Amino acid sequence: MIDEPAESLASQKREARLRKFRELHFKRNEARKLNHQEVVEEDKRLKLPTNWEAKKARLEWELAESEKKKECAARGEDYNRVKLLEITADDAERWERKKKKKNPDTGFAGYAEAQFRQYQRLTKQIRPDLEGYEKLREESGEDFYPTSNSLIHGTHVPTKEGIDRMVEDVEKQIEKRAKYSRRRAYNDDADIDYINERNAKFNKKAERFYGKYTAEIKQNLERGTAV
Repeated sequence: MIDEPAESLASQKREARLRKFRELHFKRNEARKLNHQEVVEEDKRLKLPTNWEAKKARLEWELAESEKKKECAARGEDYNRVKLLEITADDAERWERKKKKKNPDTGFAGYAEAQFRQYQRLTKQIRPDLEGYEKLREESGEDFYPTSNSLIHGTHVPTKEGIDRMVEDVEKQIEKRAKYSRRRAYNDDADIDYINERNAKFNKKAERFYGKYTAEIKQNLERGTAV
């Protein structure tokens, strides 16, 4: 009679240990499965392009914009008007600042950059003269669309307004260049080895590139010991 409770207690402990073992085994399998899923997802993310997140955000934004347009069209509202009503004053001010900083004039950085900025400025000023276009087409007739047999080349005479615009633009360019141009400081103690300013610039360039190779020859010429 005394051994029965002891056996029952040992059986309960054994059952508890088995239940605990099964729980740990289940948790280990769950953790292994989750780790495998994470590894697979990480591998997918690494194989995606570097700009995938930006593309995904862009596509989601375009999809949302398309849905808003459909909703506005269904309600009979103007989408652009509704969108402007949603813009806050801070956003509008920030966009205006970004627009002003889009093409700042950084001054002279090189002839290629200066020429490109000049081209952009001139193309922005171009305004099509539709009346003059129609008038020229009527006057030219079939020669308005020249072929190899047309003789219209060289017969165009610019208008007075066009000439005035060109003169005004050239004067502005001269005025702008005058602000940036300056004469270099003249050194009275430097040796005079030039005949004019252009020759002086050439000699400076030659000295910069070949001075270390011709220093001894120059010294011999000055001493009169050159062979």
